[in-house]
Amino acid sequence: MQDVTLVGIDLGKHSFHLHGQDRHGKAVFRKKVSRKQLTEFFATFHACTVVMEACAGAHHMARKLTAFGHQVKLISPQFVRPFVKSNKNDFVDAEAICEAASRPAMRFVTPKTESQQTLSALHRVRESLVRDRVKTSNQMHGFLLEFGISLPIGQAVIRRLPTVLAEHSLPPSLVSILERLHAHFKYLSEQINAIDKEIARQLAADDLGQRLLSIPGVGPITASVLAAEMGDGKQYGCSRDFAASIGLVPRQYSTGGKANLQGISKRGDKNLRRLLVQGARSYMQRLSSWRGELSPQRRRIDLSKPTTRSKIKVAKTGVTIDFLARRFLRVYPART
Repeated sequence: MQDVTLVGIDLGKHSFHLHGQDRHGKAVFRKKVSRKQLTEFFATFHACTVVMEACAGAHHMARKLTAFGHQVKLISPQFVRPFVKSNKNDFVDAEAICEAASRPAMRFVTPKTESQQTLSALHRVRESLVRDRVKTSNQMHGFLLEFGISLPIGQAVIRRLPTVLAEHSLPPSLVSILERLHAHFKYLSEQINAIDKEIARQLAADDLGQRLLSIPGVGPITASVLAAEMGDGKQYGCSRDFAASIGLVPRQYSTGGKANLQGISKRGDKNLRRLLVQGARSYMQRLSSWRGELSPQRRRIDLSKPTTRSKIKVAKTGVTIDFLARRFLRVYPART
């Protein structure tokens, strides 16, 4: 099997299907192995290009195989699907991965480091806790409204729920339920605050984090998500590529020489896109007090049409500065 130059792996939980081919694209071997056998196989196999779909476990496997001297590439599953011929099975999927990787114009996913994956997991947990807290708050509002008690929107009134319960005559069983929900709400808030402190601590010790925090509209959470998702930014040729990867550019459906640009594509990480747009909204609210670099250009964008479109434009400008901060170690001018 010394003539094998490309190996496609269809990843699974316990078993893996391999498809190896030579430089002419001819199949050389097909093999089904366990997780332990996969590691043993590539530890002794000659250096070649290994391709996988960017799915669960792919980044860990990419790091492990790279340590064995192989060149590892990850492909988004949506780009592999068109190369599956006729019926689908695991070996056909592995062959389709090789076929997709052989295309000269194929786009690949950069493997994440352990620190990136750990930081990403931290943010996923935080998102889950925030959703649970909102759900708990809505439940308390709903139960109280059923008994004629309408509370203002916000977390402050939930924190003083014991006082609200003392002021109204409610069934003891309902009070017990609301007290449990209130205790759960406090627990979720404590967990979220602990994660926020951990994120702030990591950013304080990271030079890149400090550069990202110098950008208007970028707070600790946004800077941390950028660090987890973008990496060193070398996988992007320019800032426009980065903006396109997170769906901040128009969706195009052009034909017959006529350009048809629609709303933003909303590709990529929804959470990162939401944070950037919210940061742009916050920046627009504080625009009058800002006198930093690029502010005249961004002020023209904001004041010409203060709509969602202008917020997207400001978010794209922020993405450009994020890209410069990461790729060229550039610090945004301090606020004055």
